Amino acid sequence: MSSGPGAGSAPASLTENDKVSTFGSFQVRNYRIHFFGNAISNIGTWMQRIAQDWLVHELTGSAAAVGVTLALQFLPMLLFGLYGGVLADRFDKRMLLIGTQAVLGVTGLSLAALTFTGVVNVYHVYALALVVGLVTVVDNPARQTFVSDMVGPRLLRNAVSLNSANFQSARLIGPAVAGVLIAAVGGAWAFLINGLSFVAPIIGLLMMRTSELTRAERVPRGRGQLREGLRYVGGRPDLLWVIVLVGFIGTFGYNFAIWLVAFTDQVFASGAGTYGLLNSLMAAGSVIGALLAARRGSSRIRFTVAAAAVFAVLLVVASAAPNFLTFALLMPLIGLAGMTFQVTANSTVQISTDPAMRGRVISLFMMVFVGGTPFGGPLVGWLSDAFGARIGLLGGAVVCLAAAVGVAMMLARVGGLRLRISLRAGRRGVAFVPREESREAPAPAGAAVRPAA
Repeated sequence: MSSGPGAGSAPASLTENDKVSTFGSFQVRNYRIHFFGNAISNIGTWMQRIAQDWLVHELTGSAAAVGVTLALQFLPMLLFGLYGGVLADRFDKRMLLIGTQAVLGVTGLSLAALTFTGVVNVYHVYALALVVGLVTVVDNPARQTFVSDMVGPRLLRNAVSLNSANFQSARLIGPAVAGVLIAAVGGAWAFLINGLSFVAPIIGLLMMRTSELTRAERVPRGRGQLREGLRYVGGRPDLLWVIVLVGFIGTFGYNFAIWLVAFTDQVFASGAGTYGLLNSLMAAGSVIGALLAARRGSSRIRFTVAAAAVFAVLLVVASAAPNFLTFALLMPLIGLAGMTFQVTANSTVQISTDPAMRGRVISLFMMVFVGGTPFGGPLVGWLSDAFGARIGLLGGAVVCLAAAVGVAMMLARVGGLRLRISLRAGRRGVAFVPREESREAPAPAGAAVRPAA
């Protein structure tokens, strides 16, 4: 048995271009422990999300108050996300995660205690939501980049995909369990279960064999590390434009809660049951998308951009869905395309980044992906209220599609490519080709013209 770092973290015969089995990362003991611990915690997290929103609504009767709660959880990532990446590059990620999971568990238990005793008010929920947001600033980049430490670069895409499937599967279970608990015994039990659920990932982190982790070299404390990360991304167009695309899709495309509510109410004149069904259909598609992405050993950036374009086109089609059945059938496809884009963008950025910079780069990735929600959400919501649900969804979809096309053109320009549209037999289609591959020179007069290959 090898004693070097990362021993046992991936099969030696696997190359980055090989396809891997759907559950290939389960070969790694540390990842298996991490996966199942997170599965328990993710269910608790989804339970708390539903119960927390319901509690705020009960306390205030205001949808705006629910929006304030969400903003308090997302804004810290927008404001301080890059600093979390610096910490992830500087400190032991495993120890950081033990700390963040413990604090998140305490927030759940605190909310449970306040609710059980009947003293809870909306400001308690706001304060705890802000704490969760601040902890997420550190937890998110540390958790995202720790995946590479566990499985190495060869299985990174597979592991990122399985993590996404894990989270989306919990989305199918957690809200349903929370709904039953709220109706039967009250939301306090959902908070209690969430707080206790963090014991599972903490135990998993403590059980890991640290000798089998592929550790990136830690960045020593120094000045200008934040600017260094930004300069690194600025000098890498392949990273910069993918992150720009992630920002547009995250801000204008991932507002599912807003436009699903708008369609349920305005277009289909239905209630919470229909809203829950549409969410479940989308979550099911997301799980399938994550599992399919797990089989891909690697993918080019063009695949990520194409996934974004397909996602945007599906949103355009959904905005014009003539009836509920058509709209519902589109939900799994939208979930699949959206998750494919998210997984491939995340893993492509991580694989392409120097390990010493990975924490700062992935924190920028998450900052633009999540941090745009407080801006895109209200804008899409205003469009839906002012002009109808269909216009609200169409507006966000058109921005996403324009971003995908624009980023494709910029990456082609940076890569020295040009768009070729050919109608000749054997060469029909649209493709990006090297600029030096110019039009074929005309044949000399009298020369025989050979058929195209």
